[in-house]
Order: sequence, then structure tokens, then C-alpha cells
Amino acid sequence: MTRGKAPSPGSPDAALPPVGSQFGLVQAFKVGPDYIDPMFHTAVTGRPCRNLDPVLTSEDYVRSCFDYHSQSAPYSLIEGVMGLFDGVETPPAVRHGDRPYQLPDYGSTAHIARLLNVPVVLVLDCSHLSGSVAAIVQGYRSFDPLLHLAGVVLNRVGSDRHLRLLTLALETIQMPILGVLRRQGDIAIPDRHLGLVPAGELTHLDRVLDCLAHLGRTCFDWHQLQPLLSPQRPMTCPWPERRRPVTPPETPVRLAVAQDAAFNFYYADNLDLLQVLGAELVPWSPLQDRQLPPGVQGLYLGGGFPELFATALADNQAMKEAVRSAIAQGMPTYGECGGLMYLCETLVDLEGVSHAMVGVIPGTVSMAKRLTLGYRRAIALADGPVVCRGQTVWGHEFHRSQWQPLARRKPASAQQNEGLEVEIATWTEITPGNPPPILDLAEGSGDGSADGLGDRTLFQIQALGDLFPPPGHIAPSQPEGWHSPHLHGSYVHLHWGARPELAQRFIDRCRPFQPLP
Repeated sequence: MTRGKAPSPGSPDAALPPVGSQFGLVQAFKVGPDYIDPMFHTAVTGRPCRNLDPVLTSEDYVRSCFDYHSQSAPYSLIEGVMGLFDGVETPPAVRHGDRPYQLPDYGSTAHIARLLNVPVVLVLDCSHLSGSVAAIVQGYRSFDPLLHLAGVVLNRVGSDRHLRLLTLALETIQMPILGVLRRQGDIAIPDRHLGLVPAGELTHLDRVLDCLAHLGRTCFDWHQLQPLLSPQRPMTCPWPERRRPVTPPETPVRLAVAQDAAFNFYYADNLDLLQVLGAELVPWSPLQDRQLPPGVQGLYLGGGFPELFATALADNQAMKEAVRSAIAQGMPTYGECGGLMYLCETLVDLEGVSHAMVGVIPGTVSMAKRLTLGYRRAIALADGPVVCRGQTVWGHEFHRSQWQPLARRKPASAQQNEGLEVEIATWTEITPGNPPPILDLAEGSGDGSADGLGDRTLFQIQALGDLFPPPGHIAPSQPEGWHSPHLHGSYVHLHWGARPELAQRFIDRCRPFQPLP
């Protein structure tokens, strides 16, 4: 496992060079809920990277996932998250029934290393260090004696004299140097409002990968490193097989998965689980395609960057109409973060320009200056295609936009009845290029509301940090998301690995839908 004392924005992680020099032989993992780093790991290794996140899943799931996938390749490498000991507080509910956990670094790199009993390689930014490197490393080593700190990789090393000073300092504490990376500004990976630019958008990706592979071959001590990359894991029962139905369906459910530059945030385990449970995943592009794939019975719109491709998405009228028509006919649809943004009426991009989107969810999504980030406990307020009313799930938010439903007013029926204080969304400014949403709240199915007047709020959510209020205070919560019996729209990213019933429910809702011609 690799991790530094702090992340270094804008530069490739030191995990990439050794991985790049062993293409096809390394199974990569990523600690935490991140989507972008795993894209690079997948590009470098040729294998889907797997997320290890006990908050979104469970400790048991993390162990099973690592044990299973590490058996498929000679070497395994886990990239950590943030600093070595940076995690979260842990209420009992997060543990999903696991053993009590007392330390305040739940979900951190150190937690995962202890959980999996794997060695840690500390990556150090040495651009402003020399002799102090020994004190830093010794501090990390002594802070948690349960960790096996196997060595260090020195990153951003300058001159030969600089390297000699670092080496002499580390010799005093007998810490092995497993790799040395000189300053490599020419292969820095650019970043933007949500982190690194994804691998698929880099026009010079092949050159970057070639450079990383060269660094991996020439800058690492493979005699010491290779044994650390070969975990001795117990053979477990085939991990996906435990989630396979006893009687597999004869006909798979055809599920359209949006996959292009605008929509590419998917956990590999989610996609695998859908296939194990009987789905045929059919990729499609809201940017490029004019129609949905033939015969599909459900839509899966993951996260991504629709705000950067808003003009192209808005101009593709044929695709917007195809999605709008499919949902109007009852096709089960899962829209997550970027998918939610695409399904709304209007998207205001980073330049303040408004773009008409699909329009099945009322309101406007606008880009904001502040990043919304963190784990969420979400309680479903209604039945939908993925969650059931009253169900609690753990998810993660990561976006720099805000969804604003349209202004609300009391309906005439409510104004005529004392004590009936229900507000129902109404839509205005309907134009040929901005059609009204399909969902009709005025009729109200009663889903998600005790009053039966059609409240469409999907979740009541709480930030993980808010679950520890001061004595005498109530933990704050807020409504989030949009639903109908066949539509799930939310900013909250869900990992279905430890909750296969979510994926099963989605497939079960898709199966009866008659495929569109």
C-alpha cells in the first residue's frame, strides 16, 4: 500500500510508475470513494481498479473484495487516501455490524492497512526536505506500531547532493528507500474544479503512461519492492458468486449505461454486481448518440462532468427527447449526481450560461464556488426503483453544483382548506426548447408523503460529521434528491457492493418493462 504524509495535487501518485512498468500483472485498489484516481489505475494496469471503502460498504466487504481480486494478478497495489491516518469519526451505524472500532481514523489508509495486514510504503514529497525526513518517517512509524512501514519512496528529489542528504538521514533510522523519483514537471497531470482531469480526456495520456513505465523500470528497487506487491491471501469462495441468484434468469435485463466524457463515474463493483445479478450492460453516449440502444429496459446515468459538456448535451435534442420519452413510458432510471444534473430542466455552467437539459426533474442546477464533499447517511422517504421507504444507506457527495427546485406555491385546493400546509412544485417559462417535466405533482401518488399530495423528496440526509452534535443539540438533516416509482435522482453516490439488494431491486424493476423498439 502506498500513501504520503499529504496528497500532492496536480502530479501523478508515486504508485503509478511501478504499476505502469508491470502492465497486466498488477491489480490496483483505491482507498476511499474516489472515481478519478481509479481511472488512471485502470488505464495503467489494464484491469478495473477496485475501491476499498468501509464507510460505503463494510470492513467485511473490503476484506472480501481485496482477497478475491488480489488472486487474479501476481501483484497487488493499494493507493491510499489523503494522509496516512486521515479518516473519519465512526458512529456504530457505519460499521454495518462489524466489530467495534475505537480509533478516529476509520476509513483511512492506516485503517485499511491494518484491516488487510498489508505493508505500507510511505511516499514523501522531498522538495523542501533533507535531514528532517528521518524525524517525519520515525514519527509515522512510532505513531501506530501495528502498521508495517516497509519503506519509503522519495518523490520530487532534486540534485544528487539532495538525494545523499536524504539517504544519510534515513540510514540513521534504518528505513529502506524503495524508490527515488526526481522532479518530473513534464508529466504533471492537470487538475480542475473536481480534481485531476480524468485519464480519458488527456490527449497526451499515452506519453504519460510511457514515461511512468520508464520511471517504474529505472527508479525503483525491485529486489525489495517485488515481495511487498505479492500478498499471501487465503483462498476465498468466489466473491461475486456469493451474490449470484440461485436460479439465474434465462433472459438478461438490458440496461443502458451512460459512458462518455460527460458520464464516467462508476464503481467497477457496481457494474460487476449488475451483471452477476442478470443485467446486460449496454454502453451509450448522451453526447454522441442520437437514440437509446435498442431493446433496453432501464437507464443508468452515473456521475461525471455534464457541466463541461453542457452545450453538446443541450444541442443533442434527439437524445434528450429519447430519454424523456423513455422515462415518460415508465422506464426505470437511476440518475446519480451528473445523471441528476442531466435529468433536470436547466443546467447553468461554469460561465453562467443556461442550457436546457432533459427536463424530467423540475428545477435548475447551477455551478457553485463551494465544493460539497463528504459521507452521507441517507434515509429513503419513499419507494423508488433502487431504495425502499425507510431504508438507510450510506453514500458520498462530491460536486460543485447546487440543484434548486422551482419556486413553490400553495395549490388552490390547499388554500381552501384550513390547516393544510402543503406546497406543490409548479413550473413556469415553458418554451419549445424547454418542455415541462413529465412528473405531475398535482396528481400526487402519495409516495414519500403522509399527506398523499405527492412529495417527491427522495432522501433525508445527514453529513457524517453532523452525527456527533454537542450535548443537548439535535443532529441536523436536510431533504435531498427526487423520486418517482420509476425514477431515482440524487447527488448521493452509492456503492452497492455490501448492499446487493439495491442492485437487485433495480434489476427487478427493469425486468417487466417492455423494451422500446
